Amino acid sequence: MKQTDWKKQKIKADNGCSMRRMRGVLFGVVLLVAPGVGLAGVGTDWNPLPDTGQKKCYDENVEISCPGAGQSLYGQDAQYQGPALSYQVNEDGKIVTDNNTRLMWMQSDDGVRRIYTAANAYCTNLTLSGKTGWRLPSEFELASIIDYSRVSPAINPVFSSQSAFYWTTTSWGGSVQYNWTITFDDGDDYNGDIKSTADASARYVRCVRVGP
Repeated sequence: MKQTDWKKQKIKADNGCSMRRMRGVLFGVVLLVAPGVGLAGVGTDWNPLPDTGQKKCYDENVEISCPGAGQSLYGQDAQYQGPALSYQVNEDGKIVTDNNTRLMWMQSDDGVRRIYTAANAYCTNLTLSGKTGWRLPSEFELASIIDYSRVSPAINPVFSSQSAFYWTTTSWGGSVQYNWTITFDDGDDYNGDIKSTADASARYVRCVRVGP
């Protein structure tokens, strides 16, 4: 089931053949009006918000020229000029630090799909490059490393990534059965069953920690 709230809408891909997500017009307006907004509940005050890599504007169906101030659909993601995505890889290449948010990420998942409980336990018990304190990311945190100028995978090549779904800790609309998962094929998000033990419900895991 796909997210349908105002933050996101399905759009045509650059090649005109498939569909991928962009951040919605209203979210873009908020960024343009208040670029210093804090992100309550995320655990980090990202001020200003980092850019997403989205460079094009759209209506409900196709790419359009980016509208001017006062025009319909003004304030899209492509019109928000935040800090460029910027990363630093640690000495052994196993951790990537986001220079904007200061979050530290696994450079690569371990290639194993896990059900939600196992994914949570994996991050909690992880020691990587001598560092502990890892956890599953929230949806907003994981979405912050999506690069919407790329596809398959939709992430900066400083990371190694599956073009597949990854777990987050964010509840799907307050559900106790489902959490949001994000695919790094195109940056879209869907729900994942956190109570299921079936292999079909397993997702990849990219753990995160607050630096340093």
